Amino acid sequence: MEKIKKWLLPLGMWLVFEIIAVALWLTKDNLFYLLNFSYIGTSISLGLFLFGQNCKHARRIVQLLVGLYMLVYLGVICQENMQIEGFWYYLFTGVFEAATIHYSVAKIFGPLLFGRGWCGYACWTAMVLDFLPYKRPQTPRKKIGFIRYITFAASLVFVAALFLSHAGNIERIMFWAFIIGNVLYYAAGIILALVFKDNRAFCKYVCPITVFLKPMSYFSLFRVKCDTNKCISCGKCKRVCPMDVDVTDNSRRRENGTECILCMECVKECPKKAL
Repeated sequence: MEKIKKWLLPLGMWLVFEIIAVALWLTKDNLFYLLNFSYIGTSISLGLFLFGQNCKHARRIVQLLVGLYMLVYLGVICQENMQIEGFWYYLFTGVFEAATIHYSVAKIFGPLLFGRGWCGYACWTAMVLDFLPYKRPQTPRKKIGFIRYITFAASLVFVAALFLSHAGNIERIMFWAFIIGNVLYYAAGIILALVFKDNRAFCKYVCPITVFLKPMSYFSLFRVKCDTNKCISCGKCKRVCPMDVDVTDNSRRRENGTECILCMECVKECPKKAL
């Protein structure tokens, strides 16, 4: 029975992505969507399977498989802006392609199913930041989360300005915005991590994507839950959580509850297997 349970989650996640892959392939009449979402779904399912096999680096393997694919292949080789600016760009043009599809699946409707799992398993910014030494926050959380709304608004204003000014060759500008934007994100993320001694400081305070993720993640189907009968309140889960989530509280209003990235560090650390 235990072996069957270990296969259920990976298989279920794979099926979800295959349904999306086939639906987009048929509706858009483009084989790329079948291959794209099949690859991502298979990569995530592989990571979940490896986690079930107690593989120490399961999540990191998925991060590299998906993150490098999104950054290098889609972003650099295919020259698609997969950052939030790309989402605004396609939204303004009224085309349901590339970034708008990506955001709909991973960051707008997807979180209803898997919360901020994107941040833990697929984000190419976090993929790099997680290599830094402060995997456990070393300092108390800062009250500067409002910065994310500034970067969110700035991205919207930037793209809107391009359209209002009738800028020429916008697609080329969007490609360079992707390259320069990523460089700035990495620089800001690394600096913040070193200053606050927290690898995920960028995710907590600056990342504009969280404006989409936070409200939808509140209703997430997949959540880390605590068996209060087993919990001994040792606090180990809270100390290892990179996002400062109180996983011992099962309510949806738990502290920083919408920021759980499903990294499962708390599950691995719990001495009583209460999570």
